[in-house]
Amino acid sequence: MIKQIQHVYRQLFEFVNKGKNPYFFSIGLIVVGSLAVYSSPQSIPGFLLFLFAASSIYWLKMNRAIQLALAVFVAVILIPILGARNVFYLEVIFQIAVFSALALGLNIVVGFSGLLNFGYMAFYAVGAYLWGFFGSQQPYLLHSTVTTVTKGVPFFMAPDWWYLFIFIGVIIAAIAGLILGLPVLRVRGDYLAIITLAFGETIRQLANNLDKPWNFTNGPQGITPIQRPTMPDGILRGFNNIFGGIVGHPITVNQAYNILFYIVALLVVISVIIVTYRLDDSKVGRAWTAVREDELSAGAMGINANKLKLGAFFVGASFAGAMGVLFAASRTFVSPETFTFLQSVGVLTMVILGGLGSITGVIVGATLVTLLNIQVLQSFSLYLGQLRQSDAAFLGFHWKNLSNQIDPAKYQRLIFGIILVIMMIYRPSGILPAARRQRELKGAGEGEGDEAKGAERG
Repeated sequence: MIKQIQHVYRQLFEFVNKGKNPYFFSIGLIVVGSLAVYSSPQSIPGFLLFLFAASSIYWLKMNRAIQLALAVFVAVILIPILGARNVFYLEVIFQIAVFSALALGLNIVVGFSGLLNFGYMAFYAVGAYLWGFFGSQQPYLLHSTVTTVTKGVPFFMAPDWWYLFIFIGVIIAAIAGLILGLPVLRVRGDYLAIITLAFGETIRQLANNLDKPWNFTNGPQGITPIQRPTMPDGILRGFNNIFGGIVGHPITVNQAYNILFYIVALLVVISVIIVTYRLDDSKVGRAWTAVREDELSAGAMGINANKLKLGAFFVGASFAGAMGVLFAASRTFVSPETFTFLQSVGVLTMVILGGLGSITGVIVGATLVTLLNIQVLQSFSLYLGQLRQSDAAFLGFHWKNLSNQIDPAKYQRLIFGIILVIMMIYRPSGILPAARRQRELKGAGEGEGDEAKGAERG
């Protein structure tokens, strides 16, 4: 049955990519998806269709220049327009961009280097608290006896310092990665996972308890308000000139900030993708692979494994630091609850689901997990909640008697666990595995088959 489905899929894929077909299919899907979201801003199927249409630009075989033009048009024009129509859609795409960057950073540590990291959100927290501290009034609360600042006291730093702090967050988080990497050099396997888990919990507990004797983090209450960069009138007018007439109403300041943060997140993700591709196709990337496969043999070939491990933690952490600064400004609030162990496991799930070592696969995994988390499951739970408040019935069963214990949003971890088990059984290399990883698994399977045949002959 599975082979028949794969055969039909291959035939359909060949037909779609024949001649001029990919251009018609891609543009047609983009038009239909955009109209579906624009005409019905609350439509989840329409939004999923739009995302599928946007991804077709990558999957279909088209001229590179046309692909790039379509991608820029969708990312810079269509998504802000649809996001202004319904801010929730823009929030979902913003979250996809943030978690894609986080997953790509973790992919360098886990996928490229083979170092299991359960504390990756610690670097995200470092970036978030960095701007949370300097971009708020928190420095005036350092003394433990001071709980509030007097009215009219300015923020510690000017809001436009935020742009520079994106780069500072990269540096500080990378240094934190080096600090984690130093004790990791002497351990492997399970011990490595335990150390990274402990590091992640240490950072979270520091954020939770560094309100005494000096109040750096404001403890479990978190830091708020945190500054956003200034929104010049020229940018707001520009957004209104470009998007206002199409959206049908003036772009508000909050909507302009949402578009701004989305564009910055998009630029960060593009930078991360370029850096990751360059590293993967470099001497360093091949050395990481050698260390992942057999550290002893890599050392015998003259590869400095310790230096490469430190480099993996350094680069992977830097991506999370940049996104942490962006997150703090977009939310204007940070607290320890955002950077839990389960969040680190969630990012690791994205990497495993998409495919270890696969750049495209990791982005697909981040997209799917984010959509399940904050749209599909949440929306389904809200729909069930609306049914409970109605007098509707189905086959004699009144929906108001439906227990809220079966809400899908409460079973996120269970659903992800089932998905991962299924993936490990039927597609252990991930949804879109890296070519190198796919060859490794295929070779391992062939080796097992040869051993079994030898045993039968024996």
